[in-house]
Amino acid sequence: MLQSMEGKKVPSVVFKTRQGAEWVDVSSDELFSGKRVVVFSLPGAFTPTCSSTHVPRFNQLAPALKAAGVDEIICMAVNDAFVMNEWQVEQKAERIRFIPDGNGDFTKGMGLLVDKSAIGFGDRSWRYSMVVENGVVEKQFIEPEKPGDPFEVSDADTMLQYLAPNAEKPLDATIFTRKGCPFCAKAKRLLTEQGIEYEELLLNRDYTDTTQRAVTGSTSVPQVYINGNHIGGSDDLEAWLKGR
Repeated sequence: MLQSMEGKKVPSVVFKTRQGAEWVDVSSDELFSGKRVVVFSLPGAFTPTCSSTHVPRFNQLAPALKAAGVDEIICMAVNDAFVMNEWQVEQKAERIRFIPDGNGDFTKGMGLLVDKSAIGFGDRSWRYSMVVENGVVEKQFIEPEKPGDPFEVSDADTMLQYLAPNAEKPLDATIFTRKGCPFCAKAKRLLTEQGIEYEELLLNRDYTDTTQRAVTGSTSVPQVYINGNHIGGSDDLEAWLKGR
C-alpha cells in the first residue's frame, strides 16, 4: 500500500547532477528549503506517457503554476543525469528543472520505489506529484495502485486546480505556415501580441500539402487552430481575437 507523505519532510539526499562537463551535487535542502516547489515523478525518461503528456503539460502550465505561488517545478525520475539532461533537451522543457534520482534514494525515502523488473526497468518511481513547502509535503497526488502505469491524478491540470482553482489556462494554438508567407507572419504576430503561445507547423518541414488538405480541407496558409477549433487564416484569426 503506497502511503502519502503529506505533513512530513521530504527525504534528505544528494542528487548527482551533470551541469556542462562537471558533476554537481545538489542536496534536498538546496531544492526545497525556503521555497514552494511542485514535483512530479514518473517511471522513466523517454517513455510514452511521460513524454507525450506528463512533461509537456507541466511545461505548458508552468507560468500559471508560478503565478499561483510556485517557485520551481521539478521533474524527477530514477534515471541518470545524462539521460535526464538529454530528455529535457528533447522535450524543449526549459521551464522545468530535471532532477536525476539515479540510485532511487529520494524515491525510496518517499516510499514510492516500485519493482518494474517485469518490463526490464528494475526499480523505478511510481507516478505521483506533490507540493513541497519549505521541505514539507503540503499536498500529494499518488496514482492508484493498478496494473500498468495509471495516469489519473498526478497531471499538471490537477495540480493547477489544487493551487489555483480559478486560474485561466493557456489556449492550445497551432498554426500551419510556409516560408515567406506574409499572412503567416501576420497571424503569428497577432497571436504573440495577445500572449498566446503557439506551435508552428512549417510546410515541407513538419507536414506536406497532402497532410494539410487532409486536416484543414484547404491548401492556403496560414491555417490556425485554437483549442481544437479551426479558426482559419490571418483575417479570420484577427476577427476571432476581436470577438473574444
